[in-house]
Amino acid sequence: MNKSVDVVVVGAGPYGMSIAAHLRGAGLSFRIFGKPMATWREHMPAGMFLKSDGFASNLSDPAGEGTLKRYCEQAGEPYDDRVLRVRLETFCAYGVNFQQRLVPDLDQRWVAAIDQAPEGFQLRLDDGEVLTSKNVVLAVGITHFDFVPPALKHLPSDLVSHSSQYGDIHRLRGQSVTVIGRGASACDLAVALAEGGVNVTIISRSPVIHFGSQPSATERSLWQRVRHPSSGLGSSLRSRIYADAPWLVHALPQRLRSRIVRRHLGPSAPWTVKERMAHIPVLLGCNLQAAELEGGKVRLTLRDLDGIEKSQVTNHVIAATGYRADVNRLGFLSEKLRSRLRTVDTAPILSRRFESSVPGLYFTGLASAASFGPVMRFTFGADYTARLLARHLANSAKDASSAIHPRPGDE
Repeated sequence: MNKSVDVVVVGAGPYGMSIAAHLRGAGLSFRIFGKPMATWREHMPAGMFLKSDGFASNLSDPAGEGTLKRYCEQAGEPYDDRVLRVRLETFCAYGVNFQQRLVPDLDQRWVAAIDQAPEGFQLRLDDGEVLTSKNVVLAVGITHFDFVPPALKHLPSDLVSHSSQYGDIHRLRGQSVTVIGRGASACDLAVALAEGGVNVTIISRSPVIHFGSQPSATERSLWQRVRHPSSGLGSSLRSRIYADAPWLVHALPQRLRSRIVRRHLGPSAPWTVKERMAHIPVLLGCNLQAAELEGGKVRLTLRDLDGIEKSQVTNHVIAATGYRADVNRLGFLSEKLRSRLRTVDTAPILSRRFESSVPGLYFTGLASAASFGPVMRFTFGADYTARLLARHLANSAKDASSAIHPRPGDE
């Protein structure tokens, strides 16, 4: 087996497999490591639905053949571009099918360590094998970036966890559980817990939980389509720009980019869980002040919008508080590599080609959102990323080959 390649892709989620499919189409020497759709299959609540529309949930391949729509047609699954929500189970099965057909050479070992080497980078796999690569593309998704509020970090892991750890909720049956958050993860998980026999309460610092609108099968008027154009991020002019022109977002001043990423498409719950949440206690407008152990449980101290303190005692706390890109959380990168990365708010600063300040090291997905905008938090951003990266790496390989083997007359 060749121990030196042009590109190594780390991660086999929607971004990693899309990039691999395009590298394969470009004829580049590459390897990809990871388990297909691991985060989606192992760390998401069973029964949840994707926030994205069907047409915006495609992985990407050069010929455009590996779409979710085509998979559903072949598998006999219900599908609609906008009206039907995509079930988690359907999306996971689709991703595995995409891998089997379009990324058949996926190596399901994990990359344990990456460091610089004279040839570019040296990678050590979880079984000890070592290989080198000129370029490394990190497509690790959200796996390393779960955010837990500081007030909870000192508590033991058997009492506090993050929403990303829940594929299986059965161990919490019969207990009282407090979910902190108001977005899709918080509400999907709370419903799954309640329906699974858990006494669950939701706490949010926001005074309101926003629910998405139920898609309508009725065709929108011309005025509605012009004023609120459809996009892979929803129906609005801003969403259309952010979804279709990541290069434009990249060209904006960093302060404006950060504001867009922070504010656009804030936490919201799917309309599918609104009625199912009717019997779940929800404490809105409550800020978490402190959390302390009390008789094997957790006492949460809260402060409402009027400044009044209240407390909540619970068996377990789940932080459904989202994800924040932080290169310091990527422990498989050597300390030397991490020290060379230029960052903004702990996220890597990237070039127009997704390249970090370490030449040959690329970041995609959530880790690239600070540079390319909110679309990189969603599967929809994988197509732009994969096409641009594959084209760039293919051109770089040609330039390197021409430098080594110049054509007659070019010497």
